[in-house]
Amino acid sequence: MEKRRKIAEHAATLGIILIAVALAVPLFNLASTVMVGIFKWVYAAGAVAFTTARAAVANDPSESMRLRRLRRLEFWAGVAFMVGGAFWFYNESRFSASPTVGVLAILRETIMFSLAGAVIQIVAAWLIYGREKKEKGQDRQR
Repeated sequence: MEKRRKIAEHAATLGIILIAVALAVPLFNLASTVMVGIFKWVYAAGAVAFTTARAAVANDPSESMRLRRLRRLEFWAGVAFMVGGAFWFYNESRFSASPTVGVLAILRETIMFSLAGAVIQIVAAWLIYGREKKEKGQDRQR
């Protein structure tokens, strides 16, 4: 299970990097929506990689119930990224006919759900670290 967890952590890291790059690059040129069409696929690939990695290690029977719940919280961060990606696809198809629509109109909900997923991931990672440290301390005392 430890090898599986390492692979999942690397995949989740790759996914979050793809998400960050896909969100950052279109914002450098707000006047052109050409990059939006390309980087929605990068964002979607990152969201799928992140969510799959988090789902793969969410239910490890060797961990305590509290740690498993916190790992499921990381999975929900991935779901927030997936919803953000769905909004990106939806808004691009909805606004593609209008030449006056900018990048921020297309990415508004995607940015919102990405921020929500990032906050959930940060809080979950912090709580997991604290819980693992506490459980290791309890094991040493026994």
